[in-house]
Amino acid sequence: MSITLEQIASTLNELQCRTNFNIKNVTEYMLPELKEPVYLHVDGKTPLLIIRPAFEIFSTELVTIDGVRAKYDYYHNAQMTRFPTRKNKGLNETLTHYGLAFEFDTTDSITLFINRLIEIVKG
Repeated sequence: MSITLEQIASTLNELQCRTNFNIKNVTEYMLPELKEPVYLHVDGKTPLLIIRPAFEIFSTELVTIDGVRAKYDYYHNAQMTRFPTRKNKGLNETLTHYGLAFEFDTTDSITLFINRLIEIVKG
């Protein structure tokens, strides 16, 4: 079972991720001391953390972290403005920002996920 939006937001704050904005249930965070955005969004009742699609090559590694589950389709949202765009199959097939979405079971799984993502970004 997934944890709550408040638990994820609190954990991101404890990890010193900076909040930039919150628009229509999407909150943009920057990883600590990096200019790497991640987005927190609620899909129905499930909070999702979305990372850039460039990290897709690491997604199989990231889901090996206990309590981390990937959504295997790209996640589209117009508010994720720092992410690239692609055609989203919809009524008008407009270009929409997209990324990779993940669910979490515990705050520990978020901590491990963010720490591994920081390692990946730093190289």
